[in-house]
Amino acid sequence: MNTLPKSIKLFCVEDDLVFAKFLKYKLSLNPDFEVKVFNTAKELLSSLSQAPDIITIDINLPDIQGDELIGLIREQLPSVTLLVISGQENMQVAASLFRLGVYDYIIKDENTLDRIWNVANNAAAQVHLKEEVTVLREEVNQKYNLTTFIKGESMEMQKVFSKIEKTISSDINVTVTGETGTGKDLVAKAIHFNSKRSKKPYVAVNVAAIPKELVESELFGHEKGSFTGAHQQRIGKFEEAKDGTLFLDEIGEMDLTIQAKLLRVLQEMEINRVGGNKDIPLNFRLIIATHKNLQQEVKEGRFREDLYYRLMGFSIELPPLRDRGKDVISLAKYFAKEFAQKNKLPPKELNNCSKSTLLKHPFPGNVRELKAIIETSFILGEDEKIMAKDMQLDISTSLDINYNNANTLEEYTIAIIQKKLTENNNNVVRTAKNLDMGKSTIYRFIKEGKLKN
Repeated sequence: MNTLPKSIKLFCVEDDLVFAKFLKYKLSLNPDFEVKVFNTAKELLSSLSQAPDIITIDINLPDIQGDELIGLIREQLPSVTLLVISGQENMQVAASLFRLGVYDYIIKDENTLDRIWNVANNAAAQVHLKEEVTVLREEVNQKYNLTTFIKGESMEMQKVFSKIEKTISSDINVTVTGETGTGKDLVAKAIHFNSKRSKKPYVAVNVAAIPKELVESELFGHEKGSFTGAHQQRIGKFEEAKDGTLFLDEIGEMDLTIQAKLLRVLQEMEINRVGGNKDIPLNFRLIIATHKNLQQEVKEGRFREDLYYRLMGFSIELPPLRDRGKDVISLAKYFAKEFAQKNKLPPKELNNCSKSTLLKHPFPGNVRELKAIIETSFILGEDEKIMAKDMQLDISTSLDINYNNANTLEEYTIAIIQKKLTENNNNVVRTAKNLDMGKSTIYRFIKEGKLKN
């Protein structure tokens, strides 16, 4: 991790030589301040290449007036913190300087040095905060680097990486498809954090996890008093994603009524909050994901055709883990190493038998299932290596489903849920927790008669 600066460079331009000496002495009492004093504006301007963090300016310098000097400084250092010191109180002048981005306006009197001291220390704290934010952003960008963030060396994943790279330089809508657990959310993050919008918000919404009656408020926000319980104004996900990326996961689960409203948002790029009458302009990049075949959903009347064509930009399909060959082993090794580090445990490797077992397993839960298997095996195993006997593969292997037959992903998912639901005496909450899925999905399958409860 990069370290924050140990000192703050603080430049003072002051033509009163006596006051300048007192000012330098006062500010130098803070050991974190590296203070330099200039008697003319031109001396200051010639030293801006040293990149000060804070500059105090006498508004009435003999060679260049304060507002003009501020403009010249801003041309070279747009984000530098400026404190203006004036011999007279003039609110109109102060207001005009604040519009130019001045941090504070301080009047010269017997308490001036103390006020400058306090304001400078507060400004320094903000400088450190900005530095910290910059460092964190750099770490986030490094974390989501394509070569390190998404694991995979198979030909199938190389094709995925190639497609991701093609989406980074533009704002085209992206549709990520693939079975549950293949990592669609990781692709969305990789696209955002490697794009020109990387310094702006990344807002993820799992449509399937939001109760139907709350979806509109969650996406659009609401005004205070717009409905019972709306005790204050709330910003929705569309607004939260301002200038950044909005990721709508499981878009195929969206209600038709909300689909119509989403279509209008994408056409107009503006919204009205629930209970509001003001058009709010939007600017975001849209990425959607689904494990469903949206074309089939359109044919069966569960997804709007006009929205489908509005959404379908660049398509990225993620392969199931069972089609990724030896990626299974490299991912298993990664999860084992990660689990050991997070839990401060001795590292464990996979023995040959466990590798062979993993390569034969169909992984209906894909990468998410592999991660759970490795972590469970790590804890259950008493050997120095991860053994095949410690791997809990019973949920998928004990079900009477053949991947070579025409069983759909939904059928397989329902079979797994039904088995766990029976084991848990029809406790939906416990079953959802066991399977790491939303309980709303289970309730929906029960309501549709696909699950017995």
